[in-house]
Amino acid sequence: MTPDLADGGAASAAPSPAAAERAARAPLMSVRNVTKVFGRDVVALRGMSLDVRQGDFISLLGPSGCGKSTALRLIAGLSNPTSGRIEWAGGGRTDADLGVVFQEPTLMPWATVAKNVWLPMRLRGKSFASCRADIEDALETVGLKGFEGAYPRELSGGMKMRVSIARAMVTRPKMILMDEPFAALDEITRFKLNNDLLAMRAKLNCTVIFVTHSVFESVFLSDRIVVMAARPGRVIHELNVDEPYPRAEIFRTSAEYAAQCRAASEALNEAMGGAGAGHE
Repeated sequence: MTPDLADGGAASAAPSPAAAERAARAPLMSVRNVTKVFGRDVVALRGMSLDVRQGDFISLLGPSGCGKSTALRLIAGLSNPTSGRIEWAGGGRTDADLGVVFQEPTLMPWATVAKNVWLPMRLRGKSFASCRADIEDALETVGLKGFEGAYPRELSGGMKMRVSIARAMVTRPKMILMDEPFAALDEITRFKLNNDLLAMRAKLNCTVIFVTHSVFESVFLSDRIVVMAARPGRVIHELNVDEPYPRAEIFRTSAEYAAQCRAASEALNEAMGGAGAGHE
C-alpha cells in the first residue's frame, strides 16, 4: 500500500475505500489561518489551517517547539489565537463536546479513581450517584474495572494514564484532545495503551487529535498525520494512512506499515530542515 500524501504527493487515480469514507465524513471543526504569538515576538504558530471531520483520528507530528501543544490548547479553548479563528460546525461547542488528556495524568491524589473520573461530571453539577454507571463503564473501557476505590499512589504510570483517559471520555465527547499522553511510558505499556485507545475510540465513535513525537505511534493510530514544521509552527504535510480499523498487531510488522513510517519520517525530516536522522 503506497502512502497517500494529501499535500500533493503521488496518489492512486481511484481513492481507496478508506479514503472515500474519510472524505464523506461530516465537518466538525476548522482551524483557519491561526497565528499565536507569545509576548512581543515569540511566534508559536503562523497561518495554521486544519479541517477536522467527525470520526477523524489525526496525529500532530513534528519536532519539539513546533507548536503542537499550543494548537491543542487553542482548539480546547484554553488559549485564544492572536489572529485567525477556530470554527465549530453548528456554530459552537459545549464543554461536554470535548475531552482533554494532558502529558501528565493530573489526578487528584486525595480522591479515589472513581472520584477522579467523576470530576468533569461534578463540575457540571451532577451527583456521583447519578454518574456511577457512566464512571464504571468508562473504567471498564480502559481496563480498570475493580480499581474504582484505589488511590493514584497505588497505581502504576500506565494505570494513572488510563484513569486520565477515562475521565476525558466519561462525558462521551465528540472530540478528545491528547497531548503526548504515552511519552513517558515504557514501550510495552505504550503499545498496549495504543491498542486500548483505538478500541475506546471505536466504542465512542469520537474524533481524536493526538500530539506525538513518534513516527511509529502516529502511523499505527492515525488515519491522518499532520506534519508541522519547526517554529513558527505551521502545517507542511498531511499524510493519509488507509489501513482500515480495527488495526491488529500484525500491522506493526507489515510492509504497508514500514512504507507509511518511511513517508512520515521523510516528512518529519523535512520539517526539521533536513537535519534529522532517526526518529522514534
